[in-house]
Amino acid sequence: MTTGSSDNLSLDPAAKPLTTGSPPKASPFALSEKQRLVRKALGGPETHCLVYGGSRSGKTFLLVYAVVMRALKAPGSRHLICRKATKHVRTSVFLDTFPKVMALAFPDVAFETNKSDLVAFLPGGSEIWFGGLDDKERVEKILGQEYATVYVNECSQLSYDAIVMLRSRLAQACVQSDGRPLKLKAYYDLNPTGKSHWTYKEFVAGVDPKSGKPLNKERRTWATINPHENPHLPKQYLDEILDDMPERQRVRFRDGQYINEVPGALWKLDDLEERRLDADAYDLARGVILRDGQEIALARVVVAIDPTVKKKADGEDWDLGECGIVVAAKGADGRGYVLADGSERLSPDAWARKAVGLYHAHKCDRIIAEQNNGGEMVRITIKTADEAALLPIDLVNASRGKITRAEPISAYYEQGKISHVGAFPELEDQMTSYTGAPGEQSPDRMDALVWALTALFVGVVPVPYVC
Repeated sequence: MTTGSSDNLSLDPAAKPLTTGSPPKASPFALSEKQRLVRKALGGPETHCLVYGGSRSGKTFLLVYAVVMRALKAPGSRHLICRKATKHVRTSVFLDTFPKVMALAFPDVAFETNKSDLVAFLPGGSEIWFGGLDDKERVEKILGQEYATVYVNECSQLSYDAIVMLRSRLAQACVQSDGRPLKLKAYYDLNPTGKSHWTYKEFVAGVDPKSGKPLNKERRTWATINPHENPHLPKQYLDEILDDMPERQRVRFRDGQYINEVPGALWKLDDLEERRLDADAYDLARGVILRDGQEIALARVVVAIDPTVKKKADGEDWDLGECGIVVAAKGADGRGYVLADGSERLSPDAWARKAVGLYHAHKCDRIIAEQNNGGEMVRITIKTADEAALLPIDLVNASRGKITRAEPISAYYEQGKISHVGAFPELEDQMTSYTGAPGEQSPDRMDALVWALTALFVGVVPVPYVC
């Protein structure tokens, strides 16, 4: 990795310039040693720089910091900070990280913001624009301008084609206050996904994501930073939250590494990431999804259960295997939305109550439950959980293998017709790792997901009810 600084970006932040183009002053704010190394990479000679690492490692803060430094170094320059959704760049960056960066690192720099246009105005006439790619009107305004810096936050959710479009706007010629030209820069960050993602191919493997041909490595660099290198995180988050994640999720969110694709698995993590919506895109109270700037009504909602009904060998207690419980919906736009994963190791009475609770909370239309191991007992257990309600239940039999049942649903994912609303680490771990090989643990969450989406898109044949 090249770490030379062609932009002459000091590690000390700028104070308010007294006149246009005056040099920045020092501030008591200081970066940690690891942050300094990443900052050095950001100021290197390469045009494109990727910063990846685990959850809550401080990537966004560092990159916003770098963008502000560049804006202050070059009077009259224009810079773009974007991500997939305008709503989320507004709340997480424009209204949160950016003000924190200015308060901590640039306390003496006067700036103004326009909250309707999402623009920050800095001394010397520089501007930082914030935007998402889900609002057509906003995209037209953004793409109608040229920038000296383009920073793509959470780029795991954007396709390579979207990235190429954004790069076409990296074209503003600017001069720094010392008279030298400001080099054009494109910054990217993400929690690493699978090795098929365009960021891994372009930056780590050094090949074109489309053709696979080698790229000019002198134009690209990358750096990593992880949660344990963020001095502001509580130790409890590292020890109790990240360490308790499933193995493949620990690799991503704690260790900050790209994960290997599992041969034979029907899903790729990158496909899930690209079409994922943030959790707050789902308005539970109104039963709508906010997607691409539009409200999508939910035409049908189901909760599916892959139950556990086995008793222990001594017959005295239940064998508390994991019960898959997944809520999914089909929108008025014809797309599928995965809304909740309530799977847990529970007794029959407990999983029935949890599933019924989700049924009511999400205003579901039906309950879908596999009955292979429990027969009519599954229906009775669910009915008992809410005797006052007339619960519509479809019991289904798994007459085919898990992979065979899942293949039509994975095809809907490949066609871009399904979005996860929020992140479901354990469910997605099963989806991207289960191959049906002998000895593999049963993917109860994945089974419930398949039943839910099958009911919504393909249809299920209920087992006849016997009085």
